[in-house]
Amino acid sequence: MGSFAGRGLLLLAALAAALLALAFRFGTADTWWVELVRYVPYPAWLAPALLAFLLSWAFGWRWRLLGTATLALVLGPVMGLSLGLDRTEPLEAGLRQPLRVMTYNVKTYRAVERDDGYERLADEIRRAAPDLLLLQDGPHLNRRLDPAMREALRPFHWQGYGQYVIASRHPLQDCRVGDLSAAGAPAWPYLRCTVTVGTQAITVVNVHTLTPREGLNATRSERLDGLGDWRENFAVRMAQARKLADDVALLPRPLIVAGDLNATQASPVVQTLLAEGLRDAYSTAGRGWGFTVGHALRPHLSFLRIDHILVSAELGVTDARVGSRWASEHRPVVADLLVPGSAAPAP
Repeated sequence: MGSFAGRGLLLLAALAAALLALAFRFGTADTWWVELVRYVPYPAWLAPALLAFLLSWAFGWRWRLLGTATLALVLGPVMGLSLGLDRTEPLEAGLRQPLRVMTYNVKTYRAVERDDGYERLADEIRRAAPDLLLLQDGPHLNRRLDPAMREALRPFHWQGYGQYVIASRHPLQDCRVGDLSAAGAPAWPYLRCTVTVGTQAITVVNVHTLTPREGLNATRSERLDGLGDWRENFAVRMAQARKLADDVALLPRPLIVAGDLNATQASPVVQTLLAEGLRDAYSTAGRGWGFTVGHALRPHLSFLRIDHILVSAELGVTDARVGSRWASEHRPVVADLLVPGSAAPAP
């Protein structure tokens, strides 16, 4: 390849990476096409950026800097790299209570298809050892509890409704069902409870928004003719996010909102909730990309983080990570929080 053509390709890759990073950063509810692009698996962006980086070493140092910047844009803003720079430093013992939170889309309708499906889910929960557990896509748990899950949930107080379970090692009370229905759409519930950690009451919301699957499938199979289905799907998910944000604004703090939001953190779906004074636990204290879904599809790589633990400012976040891929189509997200207040007085 000639030097002129090589430099031209390098400039094109750098421009594409910059435009993509800007689109992901400033995409809104009106830029529906940006939301569609967010679901493209990251190798589609990473491969040309990596090639540009390698190509840049055939030229001078300025071109090498450009190649490095191109790769950094894709690894960082485009793929959503977290460095965990905002994590809370642990305070003196007794001043704040630790609380480990786990959100997990368990997809029990898949678990029942495998002989060891529930054992895998139960093992994932035991290894994470959460104090507060929020499960989605688990309607079978509220019908007939499998023995493996019964044993895993034995240490917890728990409440279930529909697809949701909220389980806590701390006292659990005042559980209610909320509604995210958009205008003219069917009822879409979420579950919220109050968990008392020491002397501090925490409002906990467990939510699973509408899946983008139908809109994505329509654009994949029908190309341009499927864009209308995608726009409608995105509009419903935005309406659900706005309804939840309105509810969240009225709920007591400290507050935890967790579950499968079916959108990346940069998406306006999640940003609508963050605008209510919440922050994402993984981007606050996690290191890496924290991808939670994609491994059930070819080529079996997790490539999106659509499961989130969002917390209000009263709660510290000391660590966050994702679990394994073996039990569900979603990896769980686990966050270690610090709760204000003191331990409950001895009886």
